[in-house]
Amino acid sequence: MVLLYKSLDGVNISNTWLTIGSFDGVHIGHQKLIRELNTSAHQTGGRSVVLTFHPHPAVILRGRTGAFYLTPPQEKAELLEQLGVDIVITYPFTFELSQSTAREYISFLLGHLGFQQLWVGYDFALGKGREGNVPYLQHLGEEFGYAVHVVEPVMSNGQIVSSSLIRNLISEGAVADANKLLGRTYRVVGEVVHGDGRGKRIGIPTANLDTGEEKLIPGAGVYACRVQIQNKFWPAAVNVGTRPTFENIDQTSHVEAHILDFSNELYNQQIALDFVERLRGEVKYQTVEDLLRQIQIDIDQTR
Repeated sequence: MVLLYKSLDGVNISNTWLTIGSFDGVHIGHQKLIRELNTSAHQTGGRSVVLTFHPHPAVILRGRTGAFYLTPPQEKAELLEQLGVDIVITYPFTFELSQSTAREYISFLLGHLGFQQLWVGYDFALGKGREGNVPYLQHLGEEFGYAVHVVEPVMSNGQIVSSSLIRNLISEGAVADANKLLGRTYRVVGEVVHGDGRGKRIGIPTANLDTGEEKLIPGAGVYACRVQIQNKFWPAAVNVGTRPTFENIDQTSHVEAHILDFSNELYNQQIALDFVERLRGEVKYQTVEDLLRQIQIDIDQTR
């Protein structure tokens, strides 16, 4: 079972193989690095450690706001555990931390984690002004007694697989393309809350999800999804958007799942949506009847 830490207070371990990064999405590039890290550590009797950050450095350094995380901390830790990581540290990223020199931060980590190897991506850097690039970390390694192992990026269609590329695809609704780079279907978890009841009144009941403030939601449109309710999966036609067919002052984007062949109440339960494919964009229909005809097509395509 993975060990989870939210700080390094009181953590004093040794003989570890360490990697550091945001790892948002835990995509196929991250997976390659982590699997190789695990293998190397375990072959030598060491433990694999992933040190990641929350909030994302972009929130502190660039003032990024809004829901943009591919994998909030708990989901990320679960994915890392599935990959066989021994220890996951979700370290608080602060402005003060960003002002540490690379030497200061490496010395701090060595004191708590006693790492023998530091595994990084080709473009990795840490410390104030990103001074701790790969050559500098190798120089420090010679002084402090650790080795630096650089993992080359994973490519897809001539592009480097990255969290930012996947965020762009999901924001555009291209979930099938994003899923290939994630190595799994993109999952959104939320609590079922009361909506305005319009779906039930028109004969298409929906589960309205509160997805929280951090998780990136796919762009507006209708999607074929798998819904996990407890330990069982159901197909669902899911609408993401502002429901333009109806007069609606609220322009907040909603996530509404019409779960096929399911009729039980779900209020206050947590369910998970796995986005398989985008069926179409969001359209304003002239009549409710036109909308209902299209929804039936959406349901057939989802099946």
